[in-house]
This record gives sequence, C-alpha cells and structure tokens, in this order.
Amino acid sequence: MKILVAIKRVIDPDARIRLNADSSGVEEESVEYKVNPFCENAIEEALVLQGAHGGEVVLVTVGPEDVTQTIRSGLAMGADRAIRIEGVDTELDSDLVARILHKVVERESPNVILLGKQAVDGDNNQVGQLLAQYMGASQACFASEVVLEGEQAKVTREVDGGLETISIPLPAVITADLRLNEPRYASLPGIMKAKRKPIDVLTLDELGVTDTALKIEVLSLELPPERQAGSMVESVDDLLDKLKNEARVL
Repeated sequence: MKILVAIKRVIDPDARIRLNADSSGVEEESVEYKVNPFCENAIEEALVLQGAHGGEVVLVTVGPEDVTQTIRSGLAMGADRAIRIEGVDTELDSDLVARILHKVVERESPNVILLGKQAVDGDNNQVGQLLAQYMGASQACFASEVVLEGEQAKVTREVDGGLETISIPLPAVITADLRLNEPRYASLPGIMKAKRKPIDVLTLDELGVTDTALKIEVLSLELPPERQAGSMVESVDDLLDKLKNEARVL
C-alpha cells in the first residue's frame, strides 16, 4: 500500500500581510507560512490508513527550496519521505499543479492519492478533481470518512443534502474535509526523525512537464476596505429609522 499526499504551504491566515508597491503580490517579509489546514487532514488520514493497512506515506509539493520547512512539518507528523517539485508560487495555477501531480503519480504508482479539498489562500477547490480527470481515475471529494476494503475505498462525503457514501475502485483520488479527522501534533522524536527523512527534488523537465502555460493569471490584489466606525443613536426610534432608511434591512 502506497499513499501519496499532496500538500501546499499557505500564508498564515492570522498573519498581517502587506502588498508590494505595484499590488501584484504580497511582500514576502510580511508573511509566515504554514501547512494548509485541509492538507493536514489529508496527512493525518494517510497515517491512519497506514496504521490499519501498512505501507508507505509519501508527501509531494510544488515550490521553491524554502518550502522544505513545510515538508518537514508533514514528515514530523509521521510520513516516510517526500518529493519536492521545483516551482514558483506565482507561476502555478490549479491546472498546472494537477498536471505536475499526474506525472508524480505515474512515477510513484500509489494506491491512494489524498489531498486537502482546497487551499485556504485561493479557495479554488480544483486540483483533486483535475488530477482525477488526468489520471482517468475515480474520485471522492469532501471526505468525512474513508475505509479501505480490498481494492475499493468506501468514502462518506459531505454534500449539500447531508452525507453520501460511495464505493470507488483503487487507485483513487480522495480530498479531505475538516471533519475527516483531528490532525495529530508532531512529537519531539517525530521532529528529530523528520530531519533525517529523504526529500527528493525534481524539476519539471525531469518529470516530463513541458507545457507550463497558465490558464489563470492574477493581475493584482487589493486589501479589503477599512471597516467604517459605528454611530450612536439616542433612542429605539432612531435605531429603527436608521435600519429602515439607511441600512435598508427592515
């Protein structure tokens, strides 16, 4: 059993960020990175499945050399090894990442491919579905429970009407929702072991990815408008008047 887990680093949602001078991106000095929360669920589920069925958990990500810290945090949770594909965050989109991961899948031949259902920076929710399409494999998105039964995966997934349980053949792409599990904290021994675990570094040329054209291009970013100060009213009648005539919510 081999489980491939695709992970991504994202800007810490609690960090105060600053845009660069031309608003084309974020000042690197103003950000801190962390593992995408949904990716942590994917790593945890891979480790749970490994505990039940044995095998190997392999992490994969696309990014520059400094993304290694993100990889090490996943290895500290218990993954066996990792693969980093050389890339630049601003030169990637969901489709290109899916095509890169497809090449990694061909190279590694995993039984299960786990991803977070989406990244909290772009919120695109596309890579898992695109990867399954390129692989010609079955998929189960928004998983809240995963059970492997022979060559099948029984997945309970969250849908608009509640929960849906489906059975899909392996190899399969499964994307993790937050309710799938509670990610473990890395232990001190795990952190020490992570420093010695191998991280293979590959280029797009080595993977055979020649088409790097983007389907989506970010032109500029804007900070949200500053919140307007509130106002005091002297009576309930004044409040009702403002809600009705100014806010128009009554």
